[in-house]
Amino acid sequence: MNPKVDLYFIDGCGRCPLGATPECKVNNWQEEMKVLRTIIHDCGLTEELKWGVPCYTFRKSNVLILAAFKEYCAISFFKGALLQDSLNVLEKPGENTQAARSIKFTDVQTIVDMEPELKAYIFEAIEVEKAGLKVEMKKNTELVFPEELDDKLEEVPELKTAFEALTPGRQRAYVLHFSQPKQSKTRISRIEKCTAKILIGLGLNDR
Repeated sequence: MNPKVDLYFIDGCGRCPLGATPECKVNNWQEEMKVLRTIIHDCGLTEELKWGVPCYTFRKSNVLILAAFKEYCAISFFKGALLQDSLNVLEKPGENTQAARSIKFTDVQTIVDMEPELKAYIFEAIEVEKAGLKVEMKKNTELVFPEELDDKLEEVPELKTAFEALTPGRQRAYVLHFSQPKQSKTRISRIEKCTAKILIGLGLNDR
């Protein structure tokens, strides 16, 4: 297991002032996420810390993210829309999310009971990467992006794909949020703080 990810379970994602405090959302779901982490490792994925959260990759391609929210913890598949979802448990993080799909958890026993099926979902997601499959995205070309956002989208192809999959309203909210500061370093900081949310299909104000 990646020691950088160990720190996530102690300090959280570092994107808000509650990190490393008892109020951090990570503290609400410690046991659930540790069980999920073990299951994910059993599937042979590589564990990394990206955008402040545990990210699991196959041959350097992002497969899923493990994250804590206020009312639940979840694993989010980058290309979940391509999975068969035999149990009908995959949810869109946002109403019009195109690619990402999440499975939410609120107790350890549910995770334990679902372990075989959950592994099947993960192995299917790995097969999607092996096959090089991609989700066809609807694009919004009307927005004028700040230079820092353009650079980040080129640097992280998965982020570009996820951003293009957002609804026009969510894209617009992010672009306005990122464009507002006068200093480039502040614009970059805002982009970094929002990257994990974009990757799992959430809007600026989604929780």
